[in-house]
Amino acid sequence: MTLSPMTIALIQAAVIGTISNIIAQVIAAQRDNKPLHLNLLSLFQYVLFGLVNTPPNLLWQEFLESTFPAYHPSPTPEAIASASKGSEDELDAEAKEGKLVEPKLNKLNTAIKTVLDQTIGAFVNTILFSMFMHGIQMGMAHHSAEAQNGLGFLFGSAGKGVVNVENVDWRIVWERTKGEFWTIVKAGWKFWPFVSLVNFAFLTSVQARNLVGGLAGIGWGIYINLFAGN
Repeated sequence: MTLSPMTIALIQAAVIGTISNIIAQVIAAQRDNKPLHLNLLSLFQYVLFGLVNTPPNLLWQEFLESTFPAYHPSPTPEAIASASKGSEDELDAEAKEGKLVEPKLNKLNTAIKTVLDQTIGAFVNTILFSMFMHGIQMGMAHHSAEAQNGLGFLFGSAGKGVVNVENVDWRIVWERTKGEFWTIVKAGWKFWPFVSLVNFAFLTSVQARNLVGGLAGIGWGIYINLFAGN
């Protein structure tokens, strides 16, 4: 059974989110000189954000690639040499062997995609992250104590409900989102442009780019988890 690109991306997001959150909790415990008590509520919230945020990001990457392809077909050196000699037989042979054209990096498109990804993409992702995390933290704050003891909060234990939307003050959520916006964006600019350039310049499939971006996201996820924890 072949999994769809979206399913693969969601699995990657869940695994990477889990790894980065747990590592962040270990680092936080060592930093604060406290014993490690895995916060399953924090883990759930971060992994859930990754699952919710993955589909629009995959569609965004597909849009960038379809609009600004990283590679375009270009004549191979062999084809150019054969054409300069006017040898149709050699050109026909190269066409049969698949040596007539080769993919060539489109530097302008790569630059455009990187800029768009690190402006529009970064801005939207930052707002979504902050709004989601602050909102769900408020809405699930009543589970803070029991989250140390299991996953009962997922089933609305003790009649509390899973998420209490009434506890979410969206005015405060928005103010916090605005307050931390540039801090997160600037931190991302020190890291993600390099990842974007590598992805766009050397990887041809959106799935491969999402995998590399996801692996890089472990490091970013550790930072963002520590940021959210504070």
